[in-house]
Amino acid sequence: MSRILVVTSSAPFVRGGHMVIAEETVGALRRAGHEAEIFQTPTNRFGRQFDAYEATRLTDVSEGADGRAIDQIITMRYPAYALRHPRHVVWLTHTMREYYDLWDHVMRGFGRKGRLKESLRRFFVHRLDRRLLTQNVSKLYTISQTVTDRLQHFIGVPSVALHPPAPARDYRCEAYEPYVFAVSRLHPLKRMDLLIEAMAVMKDRSLKAVIAGEGEDESRLRSLIREKGLEGRVELAGSLSEDAKLDHLARCRAVYFAPRNEDYGFVTLEAMSSGKAVLTATDSGGPTEQVEDGATGWILKPDAASFATRLDEIAGDAALAERMGGQGLAYAALHTWDKVAPQLVHTEPPSGLGARSLPLGSAKPGLGPQESIFRSGSSVL
Repeated sequence: MSRILVVTSSAPFVRGGHMVIAEETVGALRRAGHEAEIFQTPTNRFGRQFDAYEATRLTDVSEGADGRAIDQIITMRYPAYALRHPRHVVWLTHTMREYYDLWDHVMRGFGRKGRLKESLRRFFVHRLDRRLLTQNVSKLYTISQTVTDRLQHFIGVPSVALHPPAPARDYRCEAYEPYVFAVSRLHPLKRMDLLIEAMAVMKDRSLKAVIAGEGEDESRLRSLIREKGLEGRVELAGSLSEDAKLDHLARCRAVYFAPRNEDYGFVTLEAMSSGKAVLTATDSGGPTEQVEDGATGWILKPDAASFATRLDEIAGDAALAERMGGQGLAYAALHTWDKVAPQLVHTEPPSGLGARSLPLGSAKPGLGPQESIFRSGSSVL
């Protein structure tokens, strides 16, 4: 069996879905008999990302502190995939999205000079990612077809989508009470306002909504709830414990998860694992890859009227929600970590730039061809 390092990156005091994926991957690898551990590389704030790429590239992961060789690394997000190793598998959660699909959204806050500078940064980030993800790795997977399509569209890099299963939790289905549950960071891209707008135009006023999470959009959402007169029907529940979240998933009638162009989103499979149908949108990205429209949930136009129609339907028909939830539960049961994780284990001989730049057991990583890109971009990034 192999000694495998699962590598992600994280800013201080932030815990994202990539950490859940890393932890679940390590657990599955250990159950399969491998020695596995999580390693975190540094990341930096927007505008200083290049330093994180450089620091990661210079990090030696050829062996552990005990002097024993590390047989393989699995990296999951920027800048972790700048690490070098002969057996380097990437399971990409996402690149630096500010320079990819979120570019137009982010640039709204910049003036002409700022946009010009960021455009130059974007050029070097794309060039560097293209080099790293083609010549610095042995295999390239992504967590969704949405991320795969994004890589192909922006930098012309092919990859294979490999969906993560739901995190290992005590999922259960206890009831189909008359409320829809939504859980997410409160951010404009998560579109909780769409749910509120849909609740406002529903014909059936018996259905309620519970929205869990915290974030910068909370004040605006509270104002919208007051504006629509929904104080008695829509609750902002704040941050919930894991047990409280699982309790809502067990008791709600359905789950709303309709972000804009989400990489993946565990909420979809968590809902299905709890026997609940999912309402998502045609432009939601990752969730649309899991939901079968009309069977395990609905994939709807991102407008209030479309969502209100389906919410009215399940408000008056708990049996329908139960049938769809049952089909979702069957789908979720087919996707397990013990099936996915072995696909990430590298069984082929070393190949690619990683093999040339960092032989197993070498004390220090050598400089690869991508160094010219690092040097070219250093004054900008």
